[in-house]
Amino acid sequence: MRVELLTIGDELLIGDVVNGNAAWLGRRLADHGVDVTRSVVVGDELDVIVAAVESALSRADVVITTGGLGPTYDDLTRDALAKAAGAALVRDPALERRLRERVAAAGRTLEPMALRMADVPEGARVLPNSEGSAPGLRFDLRGGVVYALPGVPYEMRTLMDATVLPELEERAGLPAVARRTLRTAGIWESVVATRLAPVERMDGVRLAYLPSPSEVRIRITAAGENPEALLAEAERAARDLLGDAVYGTGDESLDRVVHRLLAERGATVATAESLTGGLIGAELTEMPGSSATYAGGEVVYATELKHRLLGVPAELLERHGAVHPDVAALMAVGVRDRIGADYGLAVTGVAGPDPQDGQPVGTVHVGVAGPGTEPVVISPRLPVAAGGPEARGVVRRMTVVQALELLRRTILGLDAEPGTQHARKDPEE
Repeated sequence: MRVELLTIGDELLIGDVVNGNAAWLGRRLADHGVDVTRSVVVGDELDVIVAAVESALSRADVVITTGGLGPTYDDLTRDALAKAAGAALVRDPALERRLRERVAAAGRTLEPMALRMADVPEGARVLPNSEGSAPGLRFDLRGGVVYALPGVPYEMRTLMDATVLPELEERAGLPAVARRTLRTAGIWESVVATRLAPVERMDGVRLAYLPSPSEVRIRITAAGENPEALLAEAERAARDLLGDAVYGTGDESLDRVVHRLLAERGATVATAESLTGGLIGAELTEMPGSSATYAGGEVVYATELKHRLLGVPAELLERHGAVHPDVAALMAVGVRDRIGADYGLAVTGVAGPDPQDGQPVGTVHVGVAGPGTEPVVISPRLPVAAGGPEARGVVRRMTVVQALELLRRTILGLDAEPGTQHARKDPEE
């Protein structure tokens, strides 16, 4: 079955909005064994949309569009489908009634323009949208099928999973599949792929690697007569090969894992941040209820504040500068003791775009001081190029991940990566 994607909107063409819908659709369809043969973006012009739909139907069995189903005059997908089919737009009484009820329930007045969302090309089937006002449409057209979905991401995803994917699976006779995503941190994508080579060779199993700064997600897809059993076998094998680099599954983010581990132990953490400027604290307060395990933090960007607020010796800062493993260690101890948390987490480094004190961009030291233990410091080599604003953002994001991963490993009593751990019984040595 050949499927093409058509995403519609001027905002996509000029770059005001990143085309996340096409990326999500491509991944989702691939997960279900459906190959996307082409993905096209067009603007809000009626004839351009019509031509794009007709062109896609000349090659594909199924065309999925997103966008252009709203109430304004530049929402032209309905009109384009009607024109391509030589059909009229007809007001659907049930859709109009639902719109009026939805607007009334919100205590608002219905604008006449909004009723455009109740117009349906003759011959099209309405796909109910439980998450929004604009319904989706299915149109059998020129020997193929067009699914028109809203551009609002969560509305599009709901319709895709509830209606479109089940119909495509039935139409194509696709095998049943099962999926699971494993999440890792602090390990290179090439290392992950190398370790998982035996899983790659398993019949009926496909792996997709989804890297982001200092993290790699591995999506495992199993297909066959008993996909759940095959998935369980593949996941066990992957976990055995990756070991404790796996920190979670599915949508379980690293900050949530850290909060869970702290909560299980009745423990708290405090943060001391230099180059990240509060990003770790922001990450640790993203989850509702995070105050139960996140005690607070200090942003000590200026070197002098590391001494005045955290007690890092002035002579150490003068001798080595602010970017040094011993500084990270004592920052972690200082913030732990001054705030009264069980764990102190600290970072210092060079985010760029310029080197600092002769140290290149990407030099980072992360320290964790646990309850009653000596601090542990890692000094990861972050793979970024010096001299650009993009590198600065990457360094900061990677540092957040490295810090949370070191905290996770410390809580669990795991070793840091070989060759990166420093015992700091006497930071003055």
